[in-house]
Amino acid sequence: MVDQEIKKSIDLSKEIRRLTLGMIYKAKASHIGGALSMADILSVLYGRILKYDPKNPSWDDRDRFLLSKGHACSSLYATLALSGFFPLSLLDEYGTDGTYLLSHTSDKIPGIELSTGSLGHALPVACGISLAGKRKGKNYKTYVIISDGELDEGSNWESILFAPQHHLDNLVLIVDYNKIQSLGTTKEVINLESLSKKFEAFNWETLEIDGHDHNILINTFKNLVFDNKLPKVIIANTVKGKGIDFMENRLLWHYKSPTEQEFKDGLCQILGD
Repeated sequence: MVDQEIKKSIDLSKEIRRLTLGMIYKAKASHIGGALSMADILSVLYGRILKYDPKNPSWDDRDRFLLSKGHACSSLYATLALSGFFPLSLLDEYGTDGTYLLSHTSDKIPGIELSTGSLGHALPVACGISLAGKRKGKNYKTYVIISDGELDEGSNWESILFAPQHHLDNLVLIVDYNKIQSLGTTKEVINLESLSKKFEAFNWETLEIDGHDHNILINTFKNLVFDNKLPKVIIANTVKGKGIDFMENRLLWHYKSPTEQEFKDGLCQILGD
């Protein structure tokens, strides 16, 4: 991968993190840890992989992207604004009274396919979208990001059984595997290991990667094979709160809003000052 391409992708992820931090701070909102853990994945998807037209969000041939962990929507809103779906100035409304930029993803926003927040919903819907695409002879792909804690939901495992049964090789599931959920570590709450072996046993093409390495992310997505009758899962090992050291791997930042000093310190770390 050309260094300049990687730099551009990393720079986009930094901007996503910067805007996310600002939104959470201004709104006195929460869930920044899970928003930051997937910033690199969003940067690669929207900067390098997904087929979309921000001026025509309902374009029939677009790739579909669904964020199942809708509580972490701040980084997706930042990504969509940076990708041209709506003005950056709209991000100032995040979490305020009367805004469409709700604290969970809302399909009132251009570029959002599905309102989410109640966990375990997006993958079942994505299976339906993928199945419809195959039956209609469409070439679009469907991408879904779910959280690891969300895998406690039975609806996901029903979908994980359904997708290979119907040969949904146009479906890509990304697990944001930051290993922390609302009540503790995933190992403490419900141990998922070995997650890759579970997906393999359910007949998914399974890849496990570093979810923050842009070179690996880009090459992994670009090299997916979409004509082998297998749905794909990318288990992305990530760090909750990635990019701000005092937020990294800390459950507290599933809930806490940054103080003014924490906002300033976090901003300095993101920008490298």
